[in-house]
Amino acid sequence: MPVITLLEGTQTQKPVKIWTDEVGPKELEQMRQVASLPFIHKHVAGMPDIHVGKGATVGSVIATTEAIIPAAVGVDIGCGMNAIQLSLKASDLPDNLLAIRRGIEKAIPLGAGGQHKEAQIAGDSSVALSLQRILEKHPDIIHRGKPDKFVRQMGSLGSGNHFIELCLDEHDNVWVMLHSGSRGIGNQIGQYFIQLARKDMERQQIHLPDRDLGYLKEGSDYFDDYVEAVAWAQNYALLNREHMMNNILSVLQLHLKPFTVVNEAINCHHNFVEQEFHDGQQVWVTRKGAIRARNDELGIIPGSMGAKSYIIRGKGNPESFCSCAHGAGRIMSRTAARKAFSVRDLEDQTLGIECRKDKRVLDEIPAAYKNIDKVMSLQNDLVEVVFTLRQVVNVKG
Repeated sequence: MPVITLLEGTQTQKPVKIWTDEVGPKELEQMRQVASLPFIHKHVAGMPDIHVGKGATVGSVIATTEAIIPAAVGVDIGCGMNAIQLSLKASDLPDNLLAIRRGIEKAIPLGAGGQHKEAQIAGDSSVALSLQRILEKHPDIIHRGKPDKFVRQMGSLGSGNHFIELCLDEHDNVWVMLHSGSRGIGNQIGQYFIQLARKDMERQQIHLPDRDLGYLKEGSDYFDDYVEAVAWAQNYALLNREHMMNNILSVLQLHLKPFTVVNEAINCHHNFVEQEFHDGQQVWVTRKGAIRARNDELGIIPGSMGAKSYIIRGKGNPESFCSCAHGAGRIMSRTAARKAFSVRDLEDQTLGIECRKDKRVLDEIPAAYKNIDKVMSLQNDLVEVVFTLRQVVNVKG
């Protein structure tokens, strides 16, 4: 059975359930602070990849009644995963995969400011018009850059731990997997409403243990606007991943024999909020670094750039609000990783994988992350493994 760390509730704090005993004092304090908010439903759940985040802990599932914490949703709204299985086997891949990696890097804009030269969304599309309506009410969302940048960032990867991978499962089937979110526009939407929530707390003289726990109540001035904007960003993130996947498949068609997509395309968020029913009550569920894992629902749990990843099927465990971990979870900051490891360490830990092996991606070294197998062993009451993947090509933003 999984190890669960339980923090008992009090009159002013709901209980906290964490699916690991490897949790530090900072994470525990963040979880306690969230559990002390007056609108928490039942308890706060922590996944086995839990680590310190901004305001709320990464790897937390927060069910709330009539309120949402924008900083808990975060600024990479709708960040998540997309994976598909191809009709190819390992033997269909060339011995040298460098050309495929470079082809993907050429087709997909990478990095924090990465964008296509031309618009990828028509100005009169439903996506563009929906954002226009949001910006008419909140023009200050666009606080830097050009307001139409989002139409060129559609189909771009971003930076940090966002990635594209070519993988093999235990049957030597070829998979394509990627990790990205709502890019610059999602970041600006998140930052904007986080600031509005902070100001709303100040105006009402509500004192919180962390100013990043500022919340918006149903019926307040900005609640409905936030729900509309965050839903738009989550949809943009889904479309962004679909757009990238189509471009990646076009690259692979140039390098590999003809193929088809033979397994269901899984496209799941792990930084998002939605309304759900739990314990017979309609609540808002914020998953900050967690995926939804309803009964029989497919999801993706990636490891680091040198470790295994998993296609999973949810078990619908109500104690986790039908959720599970979203990945390995960091155990070391990016700065600490750069100081602790060398490029040679990166080369050793990504042996046999076609990927960049330089200082610019050193902070993503596998040793900076938790052991994905340990994470998976701690949540066998939340999910079951359908496929185990190992990457052969990795592209980082």
